[in-house]
Amino acid sequence: MLDVLLSPQVFDWDHDERNEGGDLNSKNLVLAGEERLSFANDDHPAIPRAKVGILVGNLGTPDATDYWSMRRYLGEFLSDRRVIDYSPFIWQPLLQLIILTKRPFSSGAAYRGIWNTEKDESPLLTILRAQKEKLASYFSNIYGDKVIVDFCMRYGNPSTISVMQKLRDTGCEKILFFPLYPQYAAPTTATANDQVFRALMKMNWQPAIRTVPAYYDNGVYLESLASSVQEAYQESVIMPEHLVVSYHGVPERYLLSGDPYHCQCQKTTRLLVNNLGWEKNTVTTTFQSKFGPEKWVGPATVDYVAELAQKGIKNIAVVAPAFSADCVETLEEINEEIRESFIEAGGQDFLYIPCLNDRDDHIDALALIIENELLGWV
Repeated sequence: MLDVLLSPQVFDWDHDERNEGGDLNSKNLVLAGEERLSFANDDHPAIPRAKVGILVGNLGTPDATDYWSMRRYLGEFLSDRRVIDYSPFIWQPLLQLIILTKRPFSSGAAYRGIWNTEKDESPLLTILRAQKEKLASYFSNIYGDKVIVDFCMRYGNPSTISVMQKLRDTGCEKILFFPLYPQYAAPTTATANDQVFRALMKMNWQPAIRTVPAYYDNGVYLESLASSVQEAYQESVIMPEHLVVSYHGVPERYLLSGDPYHCQCQKTTRLLVNNLGWEKNTVTTTFQSKFGPEKWVGPATVDYVAELAQKGIKNIAVVAPAFSADCVETLEEINEEIRESFIEAGGQDFLYIPCLNDRDDHIDALALIIENELLGWV
């Protein structure tokens, strides 16, 4: 009976070799009689060489800007109970019959305004791929082909579940998952981790998993963030009078129920000000992207910038440290909607400071964080 349970047919050892054509070749396979198969029978199927996978993830992106692509993406996003935790008996009829009838048109228009037409994809996808390629080069120089770096999206493509399976099929027996959110929040970090764990539920041979924690207080990351602000100020023709540090908002009840996101945002701003060596009254923390009727943490960025203009502060800068890559919330919401609110209220010069994206110092910070989390694995 034990021989049957341990047979190659039951464990389907050759599954890795058959999947993801082209990902495996003879040099990446261990044959019977070699290495860890040195005592295997001659007819034992080849298996991939053991590797460590690094998977970086971000929120998500629609495949295109048309109605049905947007509806599919928004449907997945807004059906996540980590994002909208109302009772599905109430929320789903509202979502399916009203919100997803109208919202794909407005969201599609917002994405079209920032779409990477050359590659026919969203900026977030372009940037996340660039981050992945730079990290892959960094770790390839150190570990060769023993470490594989890939990327995924929580919503849309490439999906977390498909990329997790691809890494496993190419021999990754240990995977470090890095959700690229500097501050922890249930609707971002937690749901990204949830999806990785769902991928494990579909695997007979599960890899070992580690997840990278929030890194808002990492010194190298903060140096990169401060440098981006300093460089933007130095290059600006008109010196901003005030820096608005805008984070994605959450309902206030998340804070009251113990989610650390709001506190970590406040601390990020404080540490940024310390790194810059500025007076704290020149910088303000705000929150954007309010959705629904609930009370959210504030002040709201869109309202606060208008108040600054009305008070006579005519030149401001806005930076968004909650986002590791520019996306619709920064390129469209901040640089268009929030800019418009400031100008209409009497403001004159609005400087949007891009996310850290694939800046070399940002990649260095991410790589150092990853190296620390890989200790004992490589």
